[in-house]
Amino acid sequence: MSLQKEQTDKLYYSISEVSDMFEVNASTIRFWEKEFDILKPTKNKKGNRLFTQKDIENLRLIVHYVKEKGYTLSGAKDALKNGSPELDNVKLEVIEKLKQIKDKLNDIKSQL
Repeated sequence: MSLQKEQTDKLYYSISEVSDMFEVNASTIRFWEKEFDILKPTKNKKGNRLFTQKDIENLRLIVHYVKEKGYTLSGAKDALKNGSPELDNVKLEVIEKLKQIKDKLNDIKSQL
């Protein structure tokens, strides 16, 4: 579920790109779009969903609560409603950086 640096330059992401980023099915993302008010991708003339960086940040929070912390959908909704999404985003960024550092250290360890 790591978001690569080169992807942050894009303005819009397709649902397949987003589903690959978070390792969830596109149908799950479409379902979460209906369930969570904060997830509002735009649609092009064909009806394809286009996700902005803000949508991806919101989806990262949803994935964190549902997949990583094991919240139910209603529990995740409450956490998003009552919590501080900005603070949660900062925590998630720190966790992501720590995972990247751990991966690099494991690579170095395996080379020794």
